[in-house]
Amino acid sequence: NAAVAFYGVAPSVDQVSKIRAAMLLNYAGLDTRVNATRPPYEDALKAAKVDYTIYVYPNVNHGFFDDTGGARYSPDAAKLAWERTTAFFAQHLKG
Repeated sequence: NAAVAFYGVAPSVDQVSKIRAAMLLNYAGLDTRVNATRPPYEDALKAAKVDYTIYVYPNVNHGFFDDTGGARYSPDAAKLAWERTTAFFAQHLKG
């Protein structure tokens, strides 16, 4: 019923219509490689009427959530992303 992705390359847009879960998508603002895949993905999500939310965390790199990632780790962005993730799951996975 719900899925959360962190700075992942978007799936092929022809596969987006198969998504049935609500989506929470977390992107690193400085990750130009992954962010380049975001606009067509978002267009496809809209066209498929997928329930989704996108957050872009400014001034952080790919891997900002990984506390073993050294300099890429961003405690503030990671904390906010985790709070948003747990709230999202609580909202969408009620029994």
